[in-house]
Amino acid sequence: MDAGNIAFMLICSALVFLMTPGLAMFYGGLVRKKNVVNTMMTSIFIIGTGIVMWVLFGYSLSFAPSSNGIIGDLSWIGLEGVSLTEGYIDGAAIPNMVFCGFQMMFAIITPALITGAVAGRMKFKSLFVFIILWSLIVYYPLAHMVWADGGLLGLDGIGALDFAGGDVVHISSGVSALVLCIILGKRHDYEHANYRIHNIPTVVLGASLLMFGWFGFNAGSALEANGLSAHAFMATAVSAAILSWMLCDVIKNKKPTLIGASTGMVAGLVGITPGAGFVPIWAAVIIGLTTSPVCYLMISFGKKKFGFDDALDAFSCHGTGGIWGGLLTGVFSSTAINADAGNGLIYGEFAQFGAQALGIVITLVIAVAGTLICYGLTRIITGKIRVSKRDEMLGLDITQHGESAYPSFNGLDN
Repeated sequence: MDAGNIAFMLICSALVFLMTPGLAMFYGGLVRKKNVVNTMMTSIFIIGTGIVMWVLFGYSLSFAPSSNGIIGDLSWIGLEGVSLTEGYIDGAAIPNMVFCGFQMMFAIITPALITGAVAGRMKFKSLFVFIILWSLIVYYPLAHMVWADGGLLGLDGIGALDFAGGDVVHISSGVSALVLCIILGKRHDYEHANYRIHNIPTVVLGASLLMFGWFGFNAGSALEANGLSAHAFMATAVSAAILSWMLCDVIKNKKPTLIGASTGMVAGLVGITPGAGFVPIWAAVIIGLTTSPVCYLMISFGKKKFGFDDALDAFSCHGTGGIWGGLLTGVFSSTAINADAGNGLIYGEFAQFGAQALGIVITLVIAVAGTLICYGLTRIITGKIRVSKRDEMLGLDITQHGESAYPSFNGLDN
């Protein structure tokens, strides 16, 4: 084991951890003033819950050996037997415990992404239970199928490429967010209220922290400090699709917006996540520039067309961007960048694109079915999941937490 690789991966792990507080800031700035505390809390509580679950059984279910390629066994329960000196697999550059810590950060932020879709209308206790169930039923099996040795969907299975979380993180959470917000129903005044963003500087800070952490998210997925990690780092940098979202704003509204630039940054990063270590840098530019318009169309027209209330655009950015990025990985992947990849459509080969499409379809099925199961179990455990109309009017900060984000200030919105 190389000390440099270990240090690199621990730093990347810390960067990925920072993404969850960054998400809390990003989501918290987007909501109305009366729901700031609740919205940020729905990300922050997962830090505590996700770490405990991961250590006790999550890592074992996600990455311990299995005979079915779907879910790991409990041989590493409580991290028993997770080595400090030997790799997760033979030839690994880092100890199993370091790999465990890196993957733990992914298990924290992924369910937090879902919460943006239901902001302002879901009981906190119900969300708490739902996130625990979703991690068990959707995230852990999907992580095993895509990333674990012998997983059903990954390189040892159908061959779908997911360098840092297109299927496992963004599509799974985004599609689950869509299903959950549809089941839960629209906010009571969704059709006629003006939902103004209450704090743009907080949104920009959150988006910037997300991008900062994303360098660890993608570069660290090389699992050692090498040329591939440098490649993933640069692919991440060029895919932050600020410019194309600004262009969309100018075309539609005649003016570029700071919120749009921040959202475009996140959307482009979602798009490159599955392919950061598989596609050329020039292709990463194309993926970033095209992901923004696709997500922009979903936010501006898709939500109205299909009539769903994805409050903070969790599906529109993460689900849509993840699907788009996963498919384009099958277009641009190159064995010259990563020997584990197949050549994509642009090189005249179809097999990798087909594997990407199949992997995405299976991920969609798992996310939809898993979310429906989690919702039903949550109803049984907690009763009614949605807050009352009165509590929604008062705001979830007071009704769910007894706190106010700005206790001495009555301006901005309601």
